[in-house]
Formats: sequence, C-alpha cells, structure tokens
Amino acid sequence: MSIILYDIPSSLARKAWTYNVWKARFSLNYKGIPYTTHWIEFPDIEPTFKKLGVPPSSTQPDGSPYYTVPTIYDPSTGVYVSDSILIADYLDKTYPDKPLLFPSGTFGIQSAFNDGFFYHIKAVVPAMIPTILSNLHDVSSTYMVNKHGSLPPKPTFEDYWHSFKQGLDQIDTWYARNGDKGTFLFGDSPSWADIVVASVLVYVKIVFGEASREWREVESWNNGRWKELSGYFSAYETVI
Repeated sequence: MSIILYDIPSSLARKAWTYNVWKARFSLNYKGIPYTTHWIEFPDIEPTFKKLGVPPSSTQPDGSPYYTVPTIYDPSTGVYVSDSILIADYLDKTYPDKPLLFPSGTFGIQSAFNDGFFYHIKAVVPAMIPTILSNLHDVSSTYMVNKHGSLPPKPTFEDYWHSFKQGLDQIDTWYARNGDKGTFLFGDSPSWADIVVASVLVYVKIVFGEASREWREVESWNNGRWKELSGYFSAYETVI
C-alpha cells in the first residue's frame, strides 16, 4: 500500500505549490517510495487531522495545537508523521534501503541548515502572497485572507524580492565553501539540505510560472547555481 501525502490544492497546472509539502514530495520521489496525494483545503486540515488522530505539527502562540501539512500516513506501519524534516527522518529510518537524505551523522547540521536557510530567505513568502491567493480555491483563499490578510504589509514587492535575493546570496556562500566540488551542499551527493533549497525554488517556479520574469531572475542569480540545482531536482517534480 502506498503512503498518503496530504497537500493543499491550487488552480495551477500542477496543483501542488507549497514549499513545505514539496520538501516531503521531493523526499518521497527521490527515495522512490510509492505514495498518493490526498488533497485537502486549508479549513479542513484541523478537523480532519483531529478526527484521524494525526499529531499536531506544533503549538500556536496561545498554546493550542497547530495542524498543518505536510503530513503523511504510512499504512505499512499505521503511523502519521507531520513536519517535513520529521517526515524525511522517518522515511530514512523506515526505508533505509532507499537513498538516504541524512547521511550518517548529518541530521543535526542539516537541521541547522534548514533553520538558517529559512531565516535568510523568509522574504519570499510575503512577496508571493498575492499571487498565491489568486491561485487557491475560494475556500482556502478566503480562509487565508481571514487569518492573515489579503496583502503583505509594506515594504513593496520589490523590497521583499530584493531581500530574497540577498538571502540566496548568503546561501550561495555556504554552498561555495565546499570548494564548488559539486552541485550540492555536500559536493557530489544530494541530501535533505538540497531538497530544502529546491523546494523553495520549485515554489517560485510554479507559482510565478516557468516563463515569468521572477523565475528567470532566480535562474540567473549566483552564476546559475539555482538553475543547476533546480534542474537536477526537476526529475523529482512528479505529482502523484
């Protein structure tokens, strides 16, 4: 039986969009583990997961449980797992015969990379909110507007986009420290850290469009590093 991956649909051609779920999808595709996607709208996540007994991903500021995607259900073990990095760790431990996302002894450093990466590129989220909202189904876009507002606060898109570029400039220096001995953070071998980056790249590519000015800019940044990394992971962009 296939693993079930929960994701939020959109009206975009490939339906899948959110970078957090792409981390789980890339992990499943890269490891070659059979799965199917179960589409769930934003306001249905919490009641559905509570009914199924899915553990919350974290807690909200008021201390109440917070339910979100990605979440997987593995019928072979009867286990639900939420949070993309915990999903990747689960897949490595449960299916160790498949390519490993966390080579021995690297879980801690890759976890730190995950946190540092999103700290530096977090401006991409408000930069993309208006475009994302226009491509969600009405029930999910209404939910998001009611919860977060329809537009990011000032500064402008250009300011957010510039901050995103500066963040990728910083990540580029981290990659360069391997002596440019390969496409990936660890050189010639892809790992979870590269999936983290590739998930934001595919997020930009899908939401803005592959022919968009924004995606063409990203491909040109840092001497084409992100174009090369995205190109490698394009083989694992299948949405099942």
